[in-house]
Amino acid sequence: MASRIEDYALLGDCRSAALVSRDGSVDWLCLPRFDSAALFAALLGDDGHGRWRIAPAEQHYRVHRRYLGDSMVLETTFEAATGVCRLLDGMLLDRPDAALVRIVEGVRGEVALTMDLTIRFDYGSIVPWVRRTGPRSFHAIGGPDAVDFVSPVEIENEDFRTRAAFTVRAGDRLPFQLLWHPSNRDDGARIEDPGAALDATVQAWERWADRCTLAGEGRERLVRSLLCLKALTYEPTGGIVAAPTTSLPEHIGGRRNWDYRYCWVRDATYTLYAMVLTGYREEAAAWVDWLVRAVAGTPSQVNIMYGLAGERRLPELELDWLPGYEGSRPVRTGNAAWDQLQLDIFGELMDTAWLAYKSGIPITPTSWNVFRTMTAHLERIWPEPDEGIWEMRGGRQQFTHSKVMAWVAFDRAVKIARRAGFEAPIDQWVAQRDRVHAEVCERGYHAGKGSFTQVYGGETVDASLLMLPLVGFLPVEDPRVSGTVAAIERELLVDGLVRRYDTHRTEDGLDPGEGVFLPCSFWLVDTYVLQGRHEEARRLFDRLTALQNDVGLMSEEYDPVAKRQLGNFPQAFSHIAFVNAAFHFHTSVSSFRERSEERSEPTEPGGGGK
Repeated sequence: MASRIEDYALLGDCRSAALVSRDGSVDWLCLPRFDSAALFAALLGDDGHGRWRIAPAEQHYRVHRRYLGDSMVLETTFEAATGVCRLLDGMLLDRPDAALVRIVEGVRGEVALTMDLTIRFDYGSIVPWVRRTGPRSFHAIGGPDAVDFVSPVEIENEDFRTRAAFTVRAGDRLPFQLLWHPSNRDDGARIEDPGAALDATVQAWERWADRCTLAGEGRERLVRSLLCLKALTYEPTGGIVAAPTTSLPEHIGGRRNWDYRYCWVRDATYTLYAMVLTGYREEAAAWVDWLVRAVAGTPSQVNIMYGLAGERRLPELELDWLPGYEGSRPVRTGNAAWDQLQLDIFGELMDTAWLAYKSGIPITPTSWNVFRTMTAHLERIWPEPDEGIWEMRGGRQQFTHSKVMAWVAFDRAVKIARRAGFEAPIDQWVAQRDRVHAEVCERGYHAGKGSFTQVYGGETVDASLLMLPLVGFLPVEDPRVSGTVAAIERELLVDGLVRRYDTHRTEDGLDPGEGVFLPCSFWLVDTYVLQGRHEEARRLFDRLTALQNDVGLMSEEYDPVAKRQLGNFPQAFSHIAFVNAAFHFHTSVSSFRERSEERSEPTEPGGGGK
């Protein structure tokens, strides 16, 4: 059985990623890309579906973990009855093919350890053909994948597994290597000095972390989230995956299990904002470039998500040989939401363009042509129902948040055209902007309950309505905003944390039940800051920060009853929301308000609701 979600740590090389449990087991690894088939899939099954464990042989031992400095190289310390040893785990940077290095170091006394390596390509379905290449090494091949394994200790192959039993003493340093390459190349390349290669990887991560421009209180945790985001970046293209995993459940035992190893347009604005705020302009520019390349083409074919290189078709499949995390079936690859209509992404696209422009990231004439064409298309389709920000599978509706983000799209397009001097039908877009604003205020607001609602004419709220003041649709002092915040507090808070919506009252095409949504909880922190509710903002922020695991990672959701993390892990959206909220605590509230209001900068009555 896999470990609890929060008991995993992330390894990454900016192309792929692995999850390592507290007991030294690599239970998830997809190579060579984030979205490739896993060769270790025990996370969604058992050890027979692939894993690599190195741990003390005795049953009881203590564990302490940390990342080495500001890096993504993990140090796990095992304290056994007979001694202490360390396990260093890292995926090497700047290599043509993926390499996972694990080094066992003796610290005090001696510790007996065992190693259990089970390679199963294609999500646990392919038992590879293995041939020995030496007394302590082998080559494994299956389909398009090949792996070379090099051990410092004697190994035995039994029942299609590789095992070892060995003892490490104070001063010992034993390096293990797992090297992937395409099966059509018989590389057999070994790393001459794995320790030096791992040290170089630590240094490379720390050089990157040193570029963070923030200092002072909370910097260590903020940098850890930024490192997580960097590790989730597919370096060849600049795309950022939502998470490195698939099918970790939002409800244990349920069917809310999705593949998040893709790049969501919706994350673009929040990601860009976080990167610009913290000094990572190169990464911000690369993300904008990826976004423009991905969405270029016929605007009616714009996706809500894309593959790492901008792939558009992400067909959803179910892997019936995997039992799922704690029995949560089905295990899915691909994501059928790729071709949904979600109007809000047009707002996110234009808000990203506006933030990029204001931050000094150039918008080229070619990019502007893409954005202008998207805005023209939105003029035709914004009145339509859609699946909305939460990717509903229960049919299209008139979601209030979708219309608010359509307003954002027109608003930002007008501002870019005016500021940058691009050719555009500005008067026409202003008229559309004002029309959307008036409609949302009329049809999306429930006067009886003093709140905006999830859908036009509805009775319930959802957490996306927290965006109204954050995107500048209405000022935070507007009684309709304060009424909406109050309604969200009444209807969606569970133990002080925010659900996306009430799954028992919203028809989303799935069985009810899921955890609280961590990004939405950070949105409430931001809203409290804008409202001047500083003590409540601080309490909620501290509560959310305490939900990070021992190495500073967060998933998408949290179960406040079972006290455990839920959903794909680690989740980029949660870490982005954390970075932005953390930044707001290190700047004055007045400057945060100015930035939020400046995003819309209404210039005529009705244009910004003021």
